[in-house]
Amino acid sequence: MHLLPAERSDARVIDEERVCQAIAALDGPEAIQARARQFAVLADPTRLTLLTCIKAAQPISVSDLAAATGINDTTVSQTLRYLRASEIVATERDGRVIRYRLASDAVTALLACP
Repeated sequence: MHLLPAERSDARVIDEERVCQAIAALDGPEAIQARARQFAVLADPTRLTLLTCIKAAQPISVSDLAAATGINDTTVSQTLRYLRASEIVATERDGRVIRYRLASDAVTALLACP
């Protein structure tokens, strides 16, 4: 099955099957944008530091993350608020303590890369 759109039918193709495989692997524009946002989350050193610690010790509280990273509580809290809004982390309540864990399998997999 040839998946090359009609508007690109004049494109030089060396291996039709590989072109079809590449096209089939592409998600829709919204899915690509969502993945790009996930990659962007990891591009910030503070967010990457916190996510690395959460992956290693989840669930973990703001205070414990601040102690582990040396980043002040306010910055940790604000960063976690952003990560929660981005659906990268989720919370668990333990009495008065809120702990954070990874909520995105895609980000968890990316964090596992060396």
